[in-house]
Amino acid sequence: MSEFFAMGGYAWYVWMSYGAAAVAVIVEIAALRLRRRRALDIARMAHDADAADPGPGPLADLRSNG
Repeated sequence: MSEFFAMGGYAWYVWMSYGAAAVAVIVEIAALRLRRRRALDIARMAHDADAADPGPGPLADLRSNG
């Protein structure tokens, strides 16, 4: 079993590359969640602003044609 973890003397490089890949995946997932949350907040604010002021806005054309 120790031979498996030693990997012929290359264990440091192998396990560090696995660790770096895991960290990159975790950081990417966290960044995606943050970007999604911000996008939803912006969309929610735009929708609330449009609902409060039915004047010209990004959804005004849709309302007048609907």
